[in-house]
Amino acid sequence: MPPRPLDPRTVTLFRKRLGSWFRRAGRDLPWRRTRDPYRILISELMLQQTQVSRVVEFYGRFLRTFPTLERIAAAPARKVMESWEGLGYYARARNLHTLSRTVRDTHNGELPSDIASLRELPGVGAYTAGAVASFAFERRAALVDTNVARVIARVFAPRLNPKRSRDLSRIWTLAESLLPRTGKATWAHNQALMELGALVCTARIKRCGVCPVSTLCKSVE
Repeated sequence: MPPRPLDPRTVTLFRKRLGSWFRRAGRDLPWRRTRDPYRILISELMLQQTQVSRVVEFYGRFLRTFPTLERIAAAPARKVMESWEGLGYYARARNLHTLSRTVRDTHNGELPSDIASLRELPGVGAYTAGAVASFAFERRAALVDTNVARVIARVFAPRLNPKRSRDLSRIWTLAESLLPRTGKATWAHNQALMELGALVCTARIKRCGVCPVSTLCKSVE
């Protein structure tokens, strides 16, 4: 059973409050200063299962070694793995190397901007495709990671459990219904959702007293 459609007035107010909070409280992270698809891709792969503070430490160093996707494609896989050392989850580095050669051979060395083509690349799932489309190309694309799923479920559908595949699918539907009308506005919206889950509506602590959308939240008692 699909989730009920959200009240348009609630959606508008949610976007407005979330956006206002993000402009005040959003962290200045290096990948938020660029729209370069390659740099966005690297940040998103690194952020999978790795804390932001650790990614900040490795991000610039990796890009100095491999400033372009073409450089990764031209390098032996072991060199990419060596540069990834210390981040863990090395399947990400192997997928990145394979992806770089796929992009070189089938996309003229340029990352595609549409979600369907991004999803066909090695190691790119629904979230990463949405992130690259939204953050690099400013496409109107939903993206749901652990933080976003938690925020959306708590605010709009507390009975949904993001760990259940059926419920997660419903959360994706809700995420799409929350999107602003334009891709440019979606960039900030998606960043803000992720930031709220990372800083305020965390897995361990719900900081409802400082949450910008607490009065709209169905989990607040």
